[in-house]
Amino acid sequence: MTRVEVVAPGPLTTIQDLGRPGFAHIGVPRSGAADRPALILANRLVGNHAGAAALETTLTGPRLRFHDRALVALAGAPVRGAVMYDAFQVEAGEELRVGTAVRRLRTYIAFAGGLRVPLTLGSAATDTLTGLGPAPLRAGDVLELGFGGAKYMPEHVFGPSEPGTALRVVPGPRADWFTPAALTLLTSAEFTASHQASRVGVRLDGPALARAREGELRSEGLVPGAIQVPPDGRPILLLSDHPTTGGYPVIAVLHSDDIPLAAQLRPGTRVRFRAVP
Repeated sequence: MTRVEVVAPGPLTTIQDLGRPGFAHIGVPRSGAADRPALILANRLVGNHAGAAALETTLTGPRLRFHDRALVALAGAPVRGAVMYDAFQVEAGEELRVGTAVRRLRTYIAFAGGLRVPLTLGSAATDTLTGLGPAPLRAGDVLELGFGGAKYMPEHVFGPSEPGTALRVVPGPRADWFTPAALTLLTSAEFTASHQASRVGVRLDGPALARAREGELRSEGLVPGAIQVPPDGRPILLLSDHPTTGGYPVIAVLHSDDIPLAAQLRPGTRVRFRAVP
């Protein structure tokens, strides 16, 4: 059994796979990797299946001591000094230190064979909203790796291009709750990702989006990429661990292909939205 000890966990390092779809009707969000393509790429680099359990870091990664030899790959937010988008061997007794991302927010660490983790509703994903899945990494934790998947595919793999400033959106189910000026502002003004950010969502600083009607909205279903607007007019962009329902009107929803880019917004990043049919 290949084992990896957590010497230092980083500010928030969680175990993620592709999540637990199909349970929204009982109040369980899909969860899983915030940047799904990055998780899939990291797994591909070590020969795992796309949804194998791996580590997701937040800004700064963990310090890991390997008790046994392992094949590892990193994808997602680039880390200075780290080998990115290429598999590499870590020998028994060596340590892997994943430092601070120089751009973007979340880096994925995949191990050949994946992580051996008990499944909850068919998934190993840590859900920070509901508490399902394993707890975030702590110092002293020992991770166990699975078998197989160690045949590295040698072709060169390029990392994703840097995200642009404009995220594509389509009108939300409650766009009619907002003034025409608010809808125009959403796709013409610049917003900034605030420090109020997590795997649940990120609050955006910028011009307030005014409502055309008052009153409360009955709680409705939510999806990743939904842009909710509370009474203060500051939009909240929902991510992987979003609640399954919510009572704030949704003015717009991100194009599904742009959700991974939104998941990589670090505090202070400027962002614009572009309407698409």
